[in-house]
Amino acid sequence: MDGSDAFDGDDDAALRYAIALSLQETSKSSMETPIELSSDEDDGDLNKEPKYTPIPKNSEKSPSKQSSVRTQLEVAPAAPQQPATALASSFTALGLDRKKMEEERLARLGKRKATESESDTQDRRQRPRLDVQSPNHSATKDVPRHLPYPKGTVKKTWAAGYPRKDDIKIDEILQKNELELAVVGSFQWDERWMLSKIDCTRTKLVCIAFASDEAQKEDIKNNIPKGTAIRFCFPPMMPAGSMHSKLQLLKFPGYLRIVVPSGNFVPYDWGETGVMENMVFLIDLPKIDDPKLQSSNIDLGPFGEELRYFLRAQGLQDSLINSLPNYDFSEANRYRFVHTIGTTHVGDKWQRTGYCGLGRAVTSLGLNTTENVEVDFITASLGSLNKDLLTALYYASQGDNGLKEYETRSTKGSKNKPAPKAKLDLNDKFRIYFPSQDTVTKSRGGKDAAGTICVQSKWWDSATFPRELIRDCKSVRPGLLMHSKIIMVRHTHSNAAYAYIGSANLSESAWGRLTKERGTGNPKLTCRNWECGVIIPAQDSSTNRSQDHELSDFHNIIPVPMEIPGEAYATSKRPWLYLEN
Repeated sequence: MDGSDAFDGDDDAALRYAIALSLQETSKSSMETPIELSSDEDDGDLNKEPKYTPIPKNSEKSPSKQSSVRTQLEVAPAAPQQPATALASSFTALGLDRKKMEEERLARLGKRKATESESDTQDRRQRPRLDVQSPNHSATKDVPRHLPYPKGTVKKTWAAGYPRKDDIKIDEILQKNELELAVVGSFQWDERWMLSKIDCTRTKLVCIAFASDEAQKEDIKNNIPKGTAIRFCFPPMMPAGSMHSKLQLLKFPGYLRIVVPSGNFVPYDWGETGVMENMVFLIDLPKIDDPKLQSSNIDLGPFGEELRYFLRAQGLQDSLINSLPNYDFSEANRYRFVHTIGTTHVGDKWQRTGYCGLGRAVTSLGLNTTENVEVDFITASLGSLNKDLLTALYYASQGDNGLKEYETRSTKGSKNKPAPKAKLDLNDKFRIYFPSQDTVTKSRGGKDAAGTICVQSKWWDSATFPRELIRDCKSVRPGLLMHSKIIMVRHTHSNAAYAYIGSANLSESAWGRLTKERGTGNPKLTCRNWECGVIIPAQDSSTNRSQDHELSDFHNIIPVPMEIPGEAYATSKRPWLYLEN
């Protein structure tokens, strides 16, 4: 890699930034604004009732009185209802000087012209076979309380114009009239739409978003209007990378809802324009009423501990994080929360995040194996792929912690070590679903709806790009495009299977790269993005595996969104190439 490259040769990261820059130059908009929580201890406590300063009815700074539109962090599909000319500055309703902030950011980063986009029901779903219980499991078992999703579920996002099945609307998730506190992370925002879905006169709102430096953080702190319940958190960033995770923590009377969607906080990702679909995991955790069982040091179990670890790394306010033990995580611990934390990880920390953390989570569920598995990966963006990343992800899907691929790769060129084993043949083991040019063109929204779907031709046409693994991605809801990120893994020697639902696309930025630490020679993992997702194991399966690439196993885990097995790309078939359309 070229050491002078600000992106360290990571074309995926460079492309993502170029897309943001391209949009910002056109629209003078960006949600890359600094965000940090208030120091007020009451503002972030999930266990306390919200306290607000009344907003004057005629206040010019009241969010409900301001005009604002979509904020761009990644490329937004230019749906007919939302033309690019309508784009305005990020969080304009909050009085931010986005033009000045954007000019300063562009001066620092320089102009880049390469582009890419970042890159039914409860009783229907069977539950994972491993049900790990946290220490506070019995805290609320005798407390009668209605929880819509007490054991967790996975649904598609609703899409206007399509019959409702296995889907959910953003309004049904947010429950605006009952929502007390919302912590929302996103890579892309539509502020006006968000404020129509969350009533900031009654709901505290914490936005987790991107800021490039301390100056931007100070700018936004100084411009937040008085009398609002909006606070911000900015995760620390690498020189090049994205705050791409989309986690939501929603506090309602008596319970906490954890939401992990693949979509951003924009209307088209939630089906309101009827051109795009996403996936969403959600679970409702009951509040623990016994004060003796509410301790900030309590072990939350495997799901809750990784969630807490991730939130602390992002810099979320301590009082909010410390209130997580006020909720019972027992049912959540049948799943695993996995993440990518945007930094370089040394010591033992590299094993906890990125694809290394994915493998660790698989093993903790008892789903690790040395036998072959089959992997189906649905992605909205493809980075500059190579076999190293795909091999690492394949081994991780078997439960490997990252060292298997790393050690094979690091033996190259060594005179004192035996020759490495032959490279893993991923044909018929790893399938990647990405829409073709034809699929996008014939979709309901056409080319204008595919702004968040991207791969570059220079990558696709590279001799090392794994074109032979790519399948055309077509929705089972004809005409819809997908912004979903899903990994479906099944063991070929048993009925074991699981799925990943989250924010991570198929790129090195999203999953990291394990290398050798200079000086110590120990492994280190470098991740550029912030991502998060959930592993959902199958409870049982009796699928006839004689059918190649049959994914009916997963209908008991998630509502499978695409046609299977998917058409392989022929020599003349081309993917959707954002830059060339």
